[in-house]
Amino acid sequence: MIKNFVEELQWRGMVHDTMPGAEDHLMEEMRSAYVGFDPTADSLHIGNLVPIMLLAHYQRCGHKPFALVGGATGMIGDPSGKSSERNLLDEKTLRHNQNAIKKQLAHFLDFESDVPNSAELVNNYDWMKEFSFLEFIRDVGKHITVNYMMAKDSVKNRISSESSDGMSFTEFTYQLVQGYDFLHLYRENNCSIQMGGSDQWGNITTGTELIRRVGKGKGFAITCPLITKSDGSKFGKSEGGNVWLDANRTSPYKFYQYWLNSSDEDAEKYIKIFTFLTEEDIKSIVVAHQEAPHQRGLQKRLAEEITTMVHSKTDFENAEKASNILFSKTFKADIKTLDEHTFLDVFEGVPQAELPKADLTSGLDMIGALAAKTNFLASNSEARRALKENAVAVNKEKVKEDYQLSDDDLINDKYIILNKGKKNTYIIKVV
Repeated sequence: MIKNFVEELQWRGMVHDTMPGAEDHLMEEMRSAYVGFDPTADSLHIGNLVPIMLLAHYQRCGHKPFALVGGATGMIGDPSGKSSERNLLDEKTLRHNQNAIKKQLAHFLDFESDVPNSAELVNNYDWMKEFSFLEFIRDVGKHITVNYMMAKDSVKNRISSESSDGMSFTEFTYQLVQGYDFLHLYRENNCSIQMGGSDQWGNITTGTELIRRVGKGKGFAITCPLITKSDGSKFGKSEGGNVWLDANRTSPYKFYQYWLNSSDEDAEKYIKIFTFLTEEDIKSIVVAHQEAPHQRGLQKRLAEEITTMVHSKTDFENAEKASNILFSKTFKADIKTLDEHTFLDVFEGVPQAELPKADLTSGLDMIGALAAKTNFLASNSEARRALKENAVAVNKEKVKEDYQLSDDDLINDKYIILNKGKKNTYIIKVV
């Protein structure tokens, strides 16, 4: 059964532009649409999540999604909003990246079942690699005028007097190559819709123009808004750079934290865009949040939904536990259940000292642990004073001056957490 895809996007705030007639075209029967992804890394990042969700909603509304890996276009570089060109990928790297991306997309799209609208992954390198330059300019280039190409914002911005870099011929042809992708998929896969971010409108409409002029048919464009954050900072970036979907690049804990730290305004927008929750569910979550905003229920639900979807339920539960661990009443037992990677994420930026295992085996007194051996505190006398004031904790449990550190205190067989008061934390790493 076909559901109204455009209506679904509209209440979620995911429509920037639709070409006239697109909604009626989609309501007539199952249609095929595609979104392009850049394969220059072996992971997508959360900046790709909006177009991924477009495809996911598209499939859930009864239509057939195609995810296009831009092996050919990724070698050129898209001029829209970019200031530099990309590096050429060899085919082996390209295939590796393609397979990794498909695994990530499979969290959102059904590639495996035999339903008519199962998702498909295609790579434009497969049809562009045998295309000679002469064939391309004869069969494709002659149908689009330079005037038409120059009128696109993505081109105008790059060759304006404000841009010192100018624009290479390679990048100038990008919209032709992307436009040909749309024509190829229209001919070979009956694909009549291309979707993407609002910055892709010019490239997509070049494709609809080729379909009209060469394919004698009708193609449609649907774009979504580019995501912005209410504080003006860039969406999808953390202090460490991109927030990746690959757990080896961005751990599930850091991924969870990114969403958990959203402002109220952003979280209300994100929960519509990045989850499959219904309109009614979201309204009730927002109302409950407004009644008790200090509990951050909206952010917690957003982080839960999206971490579970991108990673797994177990990863979400571990990330949630790690987030709450500093306030846990059973801290010592809980902290030992974290894997080392998550442990280091939780205590990122906390100063560390390395001590040889022998120091611990023979029993390390607290004065040595706090000052002489680690320099956590400035002097032995400061260490004594802190211990007398009952301000020192080992793995969040208060200790006196007579306490000796031993192997029993080790977390993950190598770490001990020291605290002076609530705010000063230090890690001993045993090597």
